Amino acid sequence: MTGSLTFGFIGLGVMGEPMCRHLVQKTKQQVLVHDLNTEPVARLIQAGAVDAGSVAAVAKADIVFISMPSGEHLKKVCEMPGGLLEFARAGQTIVDLSTSPLKLTRELAGAFAAKGAEYADAPVARTRAAAEAGTLAISVGATSDVFSRIEPLLRHFASEVTLCGDVGSGQVVKILNNMVVVGTVTALCEAAAIAESAGVSTKTLFDALSKGSADSFALRNHGYKAVAAREFPERVFSTDYMHKDMSYALDMAKDAGIDAREAALGARVLVEASQAGFGANYWPVIVKVIERSSKKS
Repeated sequence: MTGSLTFGFIGLGVMGEPMCRHLVQKTKQQVLVHDLNTEPVARLIQAGAVDAGSVAAVAKADIVFISMPSGEHLKKVCEMPGGLLEFARAGQTIVDLSTSPLKLTRELAGAFAAKGAEYADAPVARTRAAAEAGTLAISVGATSDVFSRIEPLLRHFASEVTLCGDVGSGQVVKILNNMVVVGTVTALCEAAAIAESAGVSTKTLFDALSKGSADSFALRNHGYKAVAAREFPERVFSTDYMHKDMSYALDMAKDAGIDAREAALGARVLVEASQAGFGANYWPVIVKVIERSSKKS
């Protein structure tokens, strides 16, 4: 299927670099790469990728993957002079691996369609460790034909790939996934602060919760590995990044006429954490803000 195709990859950050590495190593075909940071480019060249040097050069590829930190960055890569839209053509497929606003996703899909190119949103879920291991989860919005074309490629760095519907559906699922996770982790952080104030350690609390109906993926990962361990490193999914995703969820809720109160609370706590100087830290650092508020009261 991919014997004569060329691939491109734009955005080699925390998630993009390991995803691109899997693509290079497992397809054993030419992958044109570009990022403003030269360090991941150099590492991927060592793995067998080709430094394209510009977005315009990557646009020559038949299938172009994009991994951007925000919708603003995605829009620029596509619409700037020398961007992907300028060189879009019939037979080309654009795959956005970023978490991007629903409206922008559908607008870009329409703009590429006008040039004859096809578009898929395929935002990735799970952690940097999952990206390194090739076990990400991806929700895809695309036509069935486009999905059948890109699914084997996505499975080079994901163990779960789900077609959620037409373009934009992947973003809906991913954004709401993050909304639910933030709600769960916020509750875990509040529970931990209350337990500690009552003389029960966070570890003891989480051990007990894991044996009952409050058990969850968020507890076993964000709870144990970050909140209980007090580990909030940088260059992992940051507070500012998660707030960006929550803003997308709240925009969708507003458009639907739904008062998403829990999501609004999660977004507010994330803003408070960023204002407290934790914007670059792994986002379960919100527990520190919750603890501070309990000490003030």
